[in-house]
Amino acid sequence: MNKATYGSVPFNEQIEFYKRKIPTPTATWTDIYNAEHDYAAVVAGANRREIIEDFAAAINDFIANGKTLEDFRKDFDNIVAKYGWDYHGGRNWRSRVIYETNLRSSYQAGRYAQLQELKDVMPYWEYVHSDAVSHPRIEHMHWDGLILRHDDPWWQTHFPINAWGCQCTVIGRSQAYMDRNGLKVDKAPKIEWEERIVGVRGLNPRIVNVPKGIDPGFEHIPGASRLKSQTPPPLDDDGQPRRVAFYPHRKDAPIPMPTPRKVSSSLLLPEGKEDGFYINEFLSEFGATQEKPAVFKDVLGESLVISDALFTSRSGHSKLKKRGREVYLKILALALKTPDEIWTRAEYHHHLNLTTVRRRYIARFELDDSGHNVPALAVFDVGSDGWDGVTIFAPEKDEYLEQVRTGVMLYYRDDED
Repeated sequence: MNKATYGSVPFNEQIEFYKRKIPTPTATWTDIYNAEHDYAAVVAGANRREIIEDFAAAINDFIANGKTLEDFRKDFDNIVAKYGWDYHGGRNWRSRVIYETNLRSSYQAGRYAQLQELKDVMPYWEYVHSDAVSHPRIEHMHWDGLILRHDDPWWQTHFPINAWGCQCTVIGRSQAYMDRNGLKVDKAPKIEWEERIVGVRGLNPRIVNVPKGIDPGFEHIPGASRLKSQTPPPLDDDGQPRRVAFYPHRKDAPIPMPTPRKVSSSLLLPEGKEDGFYINEFLSEFGATQEKPAVFKDVLGESLVISDALFTSRSGHSKLKKRGREVYLKILALALKTPDEIWTRAEYHHHLNLTTVRRRYIARFELDDSGHNVPALAVFDVGSDGWDGVTIFAPEKDEYLEQVRTGVMLYYRDDED
C-alpha cells in the first residue's frame, strides 16, 4: 500500500484527509476560508470544475505517492496548457504555493488526527518551530518549545500550519517524558487579536480577526472540523439526533433558502407524450435540438453541454420518465438557468476507490393556478458520470430540503436578484 511520507512519518491519515475533500471551483482564495478547507479542495482562481478536479487529482497523487515539487510542476504545466488557465503570479511561485500549502496542511491534519488518538498516553503537546524556513516569523520562534495540554484553547487558533510557508509542527509528550526531562506545562501566551482586511484585490473582500503571528485563513486546526463532524451528534428530547450544519463553525449555517419565485403553471408539460416531445421541450429552453447540442453557461460561468445524451444512461436506456419527471422538465431547465443555490459534493464509491464530484442546482417556485399551495422544489444533479433531476412538491419545512442542501455551497441567490 502506498503511504504519504513527509519528513520521516508515514501518514495514511494525511492521504484520507485530502482524498475526501470536494473539488470546489473558486474565483479568489477568500471564497473558501479557514476551516472550510477541511471539506473543500481548492486552488485560488481555478473557477471551472474540470480545472479544479484535475488539480485535486494531481495534489492527491503527490500526497499519496510522495512526489516532488518538480513532479507537480509538470502536472501544473499540463493543466494550465489544457485549459488555458490564466492564473496570477509567476509559474514557479504559484506552483510552489499550491504544492507546499496542500502538502503541509494535509500533513498537519493527519498529525492532528494521530495526536487525538494518542492524547490519553501523550496528553501534552509541544510546539516545534522549523529552522528550515527562509524567513522565520518572530512569533513562531517564540512559541518553539511551548508545551500545553492537548485541550488548551490556545491550540484552537495556533495549531500549525499558521501561515503561508509555515513548517511548524506539534509533538505529543507523555507524563513520563515530562518527568524524565524535568519539564512543566507552560502557561498559554496571551492572544493578541488583529483586524485584517483580506481579498482586497479579489471579488470577495472581508474583515477578519486573527491572532498576531497567524496569517488570515490559518487561524484553525487543520482537519479538526472534519473530525468533529464525525462525532455522533447529541440527541434531542425526542431521542432523535440533532441536525449538524455542514460548516459547524458557522453560527449562521445553514441559512434559509431564498423566497420561492412565482412562475406560471403553464410550465407543466402534458402527460402521455412520446420521449421526443419532452426532450425537445427541454432542449428548446437552451436553444438546442436533438440534432444540434448547445453549450450552456450557468450563473457562475460553468459550462454544461445540453443535448439529448442527457436523457440516456450509459447502457443506452432512456431515463427520461424516471419518477414521472418528464412533465417537470421545463421547471428543471429553469432551475439550471436561474437557481436559488448551487452546491458541489462528492460521493466516494468504496468498491471502485473512486470519488465522483457532482454539481447540484436547487430552486423553489410557486406555480400559480396549479392547485398546489406549497412551493415546487426543483433539484438537478450533474457530474461527469451523468445527471439526475427531480421536481417535487414539498412544504416549507420539509426535511427533504435539509437532505438536498449538502456539500459546499458555491452560489446563493439574494432575494433582491
